[in-house]
Amino acid sequence: MNKYDNMSFLEHLEDLRWHVIRSLIVIVSAGFICFLMKDFIFDTIIFGPKKMDFPTYKFLCNAATYFGIETTFCGDKFPFIIQNRVMTGQFSAHVMTSIISGFIISFPYVLYEFWKFISPGLLIVEKIRTKTFIFVSSILFFIGVLFGYYIVSPLSINFLGTYQVSNEILNEIDLGSFISLVRSSALGSGIIFQLPIVIYFLTKAGLVTPKILVEYRKYALVMVLILAALITPPDVASQIIVAIPIVILYQVSIFISRIVVKKQTK
Repeated sequence: MNKYDNMSFLEHLEDLRWHVIRSLIVIVSAGFICFLMKDFIFDTIIFGPKKMDFPTYKFLCNAATYFGIETTFCGDKFPFIIQNRVMTGQFSAHVMTSIISGFIISFPYVLYEFWKFISPGLLIVEKIRTKTFIFVSSILFFIGVLFGYYIVSPLSINFLGTYQVSNEILNEIDLGSFISLVRSSALGSGIIFQLPIVIYFLTKAGLVTPKILVEYRKYALVMVLILAALITPPDVASQIIVAIPIVILYQVSIFISRIVVKKQTK
């Protein structure tokens, strides 16, 4: 028996509050460091996909050239400018971007605080497995963020930034709109890549089984295509590029669910 066994509901809430507070302190501290690194965060990272020498554009340009395909990935620069029309726009963008960057950097620690909150109620074997969960979940999250930044974001910027209904219209993109696209692409992909972890816990809770995942796989594939269409520009190539890793993650989730069920059966 440990001290948590005799804690009341309010005491558990108080314990949770301190875990949340510590997580927020780390996020804000990391965000403050990102705030001080303004030039690197914005000029190199945020506005990196706006430059035609971005690695993704170079790779796609070389691939298109090799196959003799005409593409917009080989231009000198994008035919749009980024502007700020709100007095507090740049400062607000600086603060919000720093906070989100702080959260991305602190994600493993936030998971660790979550583990510390639930660990007193776990068995010794479950505690060991949960430590592995923190590592795997963090890796998946960072892979998702990189996928969103290097794949989803540049594909979206290239399509939307070069799209014109008429040559009479000049694209002058608002600062908040551009940053929001980059942030949502990276953060959204990081969250989507948590699918195997979510399936693991749902299977442990008995809410999902491998049979259900297999039976509804065709519906899941439709949902994947819809999701890919929502987070990418409306061209088939981009949607396929985004859909492939999500389909792989779904298949991995089925495999993980089967392992969990087998262990529970034993």
